[in-house]
Amino acid sequence: MNSNLLSKVPNTLLGGFYIIPSMFVIGLIDNFVRFIALEAGVWQFHFLRSIIGCIAIVVFCIYKGHSLWPQRPGIVFIRSVLIASSMILYFGSLALMPIAEAGAALFSSPIFILGFSVLFFKTKVGFLRILCVVLGSIGVLMVLKPDFGNFSVFTIFPLMAGALYAMGQILTRHYCAEEKTSVLLFGFFAMIGFFGFGGSIILTLLDLSPETINIAPFFLSGWKPITSEFIFWTVIQASGSLLAVAGLIKGYQVAEPTFVTIFEYSFLIFAGFWGWIIWSQIPDAIGIFGIALIIGAGIVITIRSLPTQAMKQ
Repeated sequence: MNSNLLSKVPNTLLGGFYIIPSMFVIGLIDNFVRFIALEAGVWQFHFLRSIIGCIAIVVFCIYKGHSLWPQRPGIVFIRSVLIASSMILYFGSLALMPIAEAGAALFSSPIFILGFSVLFFKTKVGFLRILCVVLGSIGVLMVLKPDFGNFSVFTIFPLMAGALYAMGQILTRHYCAEEKTSVLLFGFFAMIGFFGFGGSIILTLLDLSPETINIAPFFLSGWKPITSEFIFWTVIQASGSLLAVAGLIKGYQVAEPTFVTIFEYSFLIFAGFWGWIIWSQIPDAIGIFGIALIIGAGIVITIRSLPTQAMKQ
């Protein structure tokens, strides 16, 4: 009965049912990045987190009797490279610039998704849909308040992360819809672990001067001694990421990327909520108005898409 009910839910809403809980989890665990940055570099963090994630996925697949071999290995490999690269650049940029700038740039991914979908897949996009994406993006800027007056070359890092993330999610929808979630999840964790291992080794061998490392300790640090605090927060991140990334993958598999990406804006609400609970941070009036813009854009796009999506059921 439950499967029959789900089959009648429009694809856009069904995608939201997967995306929103994922953003709830990510909004929580991203508030702990500052603890990890005190203990290790971004490369070491991703390497050890991927080991935890890959082991958990393999154990799950053995228990369920699932194969981890993808139906389209080449496409899954490219997708894994794109998403893993995106996350390396985003997390790395947190040490190179204020999180407001990095977050605002990363959330430019809906604009990239819209552009790539029109350019490569001839997706038809109406004025209202474009307007809502623009308004949602403005809302993100109002919440994060990026300081574009202090522009640096590192600003391109999170912008590239947004573009790479968008391309990865488009591949998820158009070419990986038949892949098992566990396969895509394993590909992501394995690839980001490979990047993390390589980055840690390279930076350790380079033996950069303390002055150079201090420019961006989280991004430029090689291998550091493993502490209990690092292990604790890495396990928390890995566990939360497994749940959240699995939900994101499923959401992009069942619905059009340009639509379901709007649900990712809920991250701002959840991150703000957990920031208030954990760090006593409360958004100001401009931030609240920005959140309202984001929510409004998501609601309008969802309602606007329901008739079209329903007819496709």
